[in-house]
Amino acid sequence: MYNPNSAIERIKNHLAYKLGQAMIDFTNNGGGYIALFKKLYQIKRQHKKEQKIYQQTIQVFPQLKYPSLEACSDYEQALKYKFHLSYMLGEVLIKADKTWYKGGGFKLKNNIKKAKKEFQIFREIFKEFDQINSSILKGLIDNKQLFLKEFPRIKHILKIHQDYKAILDNIFHNFNYFIQNFDLIEEWLLLDGFKEKYKKENHPYPSLLDPKKLNDENEKINYHNIPAELAWKMNLPLPPNYEFVGFFLHTSGEKAMERFLKEVGVVLIGAFGYEDGKRYISIFNFLISEACACNDLKFAIGILDVNCQKYDKFCFLLQNKPVLILLRDPIDSLKSFINVRHQKNGFNEILKIDINNTDFDKINDRIVYVHESNGCFNPDTNQKFPSLESIKALSDTNHWMLMYNIRRNKTIEFFRFNKIIYIDMMDIVGDKTLFTLEKLSKILNFSSPDKNNKIFYQQLYSPLTVLLPCIIKVNNKVKIFVSNRFSVKNIQIMENCIDITDKFKEIFHENLIIFCSKDHFDSLINNQTLYNVVLEYINKFLISLKKRINVEKNKEVKVDDVLDYFKKNISVAKSYKDILDEELVYIKQHRPDIVASWKYYQEFERMCKELDENNQNPSLSFSNQ
Repeated sequence: MYNPNSAIERIKNHLAYKLGQAMIDFTNNGGGYIALFKKLYQIKRQHKKEQKIYQQTIQVFPQLKYPSLEACSDYEQALKYKFHLSYMLGEVLIKADKTWYKGGGFKLKNNIKKAKKEFQIFREIFKEFDQINSSILKGLIDNKQLFLKEFPRIKHILKIHQDYKAILDNIFHNFNYFIQNFDLIEEWLLLDGFKEKYKKENHPYPSLLDPKKLNDENEKINYHNIPAELAWKMNLPLPPNYEFVGFFLHTSGEKAMERFLKEVGVVLIGAFGYEDGKRYISIFNFLISEACACNDLKFAIGILDVNCQKYDKFCFLLQNKPVLILLRDPIDSLKSFINVRHQKNGFNEILKIDINNTDFDKINDRIVYVHESNGCFNPDTNQKFPSLESIKALSDTNHWMLMYNIRRNKTIEFFRFNKIIYIDMMDIVGDKTLFTLEKLSKILNFSSPDKNNKIFYQQLYSPLTVLLPCIIKVNNKVKIFVSNRFSVKNIQIMENCIDITDKFKEIFHENLIIFCSKDHFDSLINNQTLYNVVLEYINKFLISLKKRINVEKNKEVKVDDVLDYFKKNISVAKSYKDILDEELVYIKQHRPDIVASWKYYQEFERMCKELDENNQNPSLSFSNQ
């Protein structure tokens, strides 16, 4: 009795396999054709009997039903048995038996010869290419005749590229698609363009289709009719309708940069997610959507961290576009990392306040510091103060948060053949912002900035931007919005509203704005008593808000605090320096002027040198606590 949990044994128990094996035994041992036909008849009758018993059994005892072949542990190895000569000869016999009334028996001899020839072809393929796996075998089974028909051409393609493993892997991983669209793929893989762009460079992720044709909607196969998931599997470059790639790691001024680009008509297409291909798929779908067809806007792909599976593949599948890299003094950036704030109910949440709630201190006491002492980001934290101890955690070269704010070197290496533009964060601060954007607009093909737009002179991230906007609910008819004029949060509710900021005496910042809909304001001024209550309430709220902002500013870790921490923790300083040495290789090589301008990094370097010298002379060393 064979093992029903073994896919190999079950395939060998298929009627085709048993009939074919009987024919092979006859060929090897002889015995006469009458004996052979009798043997084949007995096998067929016995097989039908066994199948009938099995069906009757599982009707009474359904729990005895065999698992699917795919569920068997040896399924992948078992598929090859369908390409054994036994199985292939058996298929020919079964077909002849079913078509005997059409003269199937007269074709049997030729069909046996054909099966033996096909067996030799498959044996040659399996012997020559070790990439054959279960998905390829299923593709061969599903497209056997198409494969055999085009075998000489397929063999030619495989032979030509036998020394280019990356394209062979792509072919075999997408074997069904390769066979079904062979003419198109063959044409591409024989082009000089493929050879120059991919094979000559030994590109690790060669495209299975011609990228130029993919961008033509008149082509039978193009970006608009290929699923993003399949495009990722076939290494297709992302659709090219974007101007550049922005590599903006966290705490390097990325939020300000994104907002400034928006003001000049550039939409940054960002994507998060660790899973294999998730970012590519998200961006691919956006690039082929109607949203990306807007003629008034330009688009750029934003890389905000390097924490995802197959990140190298994601980078290699970006088109050869310019890459804008935003840099910042790494010690200053570390300070900002420690000071990152959210409001407790979520960074992008807009707080709703009932006018009957007068506990202003409690209302405004909602800032938390989301990078905890272990160096990890925790949006649900209750941490009320920034933690210098996170520096120690981040000095571990394997800490995952480094992929969000420091790890640049490998990405720059991936883009070494692209045009790379480096800018320092200080180039988008204050008066320098307009000059920088004007210069970038000529390189990256976007509109020049409007010099009258005040946003280019603003600090876009502060306690004020964390705490605002908020909505004050007066009653069921009236809502009032308190916001920062340049909030990074999404607040389209400003549209169709009127500015009533000048009604309040406790406005403490030029960017504070208070507004409501005209209907709501008319309802308010028609009730003078309520109007006065609202004025008093919001003024008290603003006094409390100002007080809270000052409290949070006083909590901030300063750069001197960071440097002092390193001085007191020599081993941490050394580990962090090792990380920076590794990550600044390309930047020091290509933009030494930017590195030289980093005041705090240069001070950190001098400090590490002194600590190292003092460590060699213990009598001069600092205390290593």
